[in-house]
Amino acid sequence: MMIRIGLTGGIASGKSTVATWLKEMGFPLIDADQIARDVVRPGEEGLVRLVARFGRGVLHADGSLDRGKLGRLVFADQEKRKELNALLHPLIRRRMRETLDALQAQGLPVVFLDIPLLFESGLEDWTDRSIVVYVPQPIQLKRLMERNQLGEEEAMARIRAQMPLAEKRKMATAVIDNSGPQVQTHEQLRDLLKSWDLI
Repeated sequence: MMIRIGLTGGIASGKSTVATWLKEMGFPLIDADQIARDVVRPGEEGLVRLVARFGRGVLHADGSLDRGKLGRLVFADQEKRKELNALLHPLIRRRMRETLDALQAQGLPVVFLDIPLLFESGLEDWTDRSIVVYVPQPIQLKRLMERNQLGEEEAMARIRAQMPLAEKRKMATAVIDNSGPQVQTHEQLRDLLKSWDLI
């Protein structure tokens, strides 16, 4: 019986760093963000759906998706963000499910599902356990502004677009606190995997 572990967090919380460590440790990991990028490549159904709804203004000259333009459009308008999710989430879920079924068919003992919107999307039912990578909001805001070169208002809009990390940590099986040095975060991950007999 394969154990399915959801990995989630918030924007600029450090979830991607933890996901990278898991892959380096040899664990199979399904990356919802990567799948979300795959379904909007030129020629994919997701991109066709986006252009039909938001127009060709969301494309680069070469026909690929201009993520910056789309981001500015949907993060400023909750209804447009809901429309975007309604267009793409079914495609992303279908591809995630196909990948999960393929890994299960291989008889693997454990798989991680890296899903930023695990709880918001109601996908915790897909998992047996969940890990939230947590940072307090002031640190999250500072890191996001620095990483994405955003002003405070735009960065806060992106943070508010997600469920607060304080809420997610209440819903998770386990919490990794990433507010300190990375070495401490890595130790927490290893301790957690040992406690679950995964390493």
